Amino acid sequence: MHTIRRSEDRGNADFGWLKSRHTFSFGDYFDNQHMGFGPLRVINEDRVAAGAGFGKHSHRDMEILSWVLDGTLEHKDSLGTGALIRPGELQRMTAGSGVTHSEFNASATDTVHFLQIWLMPDRQGLEPGYEQRTFAPEDLHNQWHLIASGTPHDGALKIHQDVNLYATRLSATQTLEFEPAANRRVWLQIARGVIEIDGETLRAGDAIAWNNAGLINMRANEDAEILLFDMTP
Repeated sequence: MHTIRRSEDRGNADFGWLKSRHTFSFGDYFDNQHMGFGPLRVINEDRVAAGAGFGKHSHRDMEILSWVLDGTLEHKDSLGTGALIRPGELQRMTAGSGVTHSEFNASATDTVHFLQIWLMPDRQGLEPGYEQRTFAPEDLHNQWHLIASGTPHDGALKIHQDVNLYATRLSATQTLEFEPAANRRVWLQIARGVIEIDGETLRAGDAIAWNNAGLINMRANEDAEILLFDMTP
C-alpha cells in the first residue's frame, strides 16, 4: 500500500528572491498530516534568484543534505568550509552540537534550483562535520547509485542514521526496480521528469511512499531524476 504526496499539495513560500515548495511542515507552513516520514523531516525544493541566498544562520542535531538540480550553490560554514555545489554533487552537513552556515546562489545571472533535505540523526550532540562528493553521470544512468548511507560504501557520503539514499537519472522508456529489505520505509521523490509506478503517474515534485515496501517497479515516460530513501522502520 502506497501513499502519494502531490507536488501541488506541498507548502509554498515566495519571498521574491526565494521560491520554495515544502513537502513537510516547515517555517510558516504547518500541516500536522505532513510532519515527516520516519527520520526524513524536510524536503524543500528551493529556487534562489541570482546573487541572492540564505545569510548566516544556525542549526543543531540534524543531518542536512543538498542536491543541486541546476546552477551552483555556494556554501560557507563555521567549520571553515567554503564550497561550490553543482549538479551531480551531494553535500552533507552534520549540524550536531551546533553549526552556523550560509548558502548563496553563486551566479550573478542564473537561478539555482536544489533540494534541501533534513534527516533526524540517530543521536544528539554529534560533532559537526561536512562532506561533499561528485557522482559521475554514468554512475547515475539508468541504475540506482548509493549516494549517502549510515553504512556508506562505493563512495557514498556518511549520514548518522539508518538511511540509504539512492539516486538515478532514468532515460525515457527505461524501467528500474528496487527491492528493500523487509519492514523498511521507502520514500521516492521525483526531482525531474515523469514516471509510472504502481499504476500511478508521478511528475516532478511528486513523491510516493511505503511503510513496508515490497518490490518496486517503475518506468520513465520521459527522462527523469529520482531520489529514493530506504529507511529504518
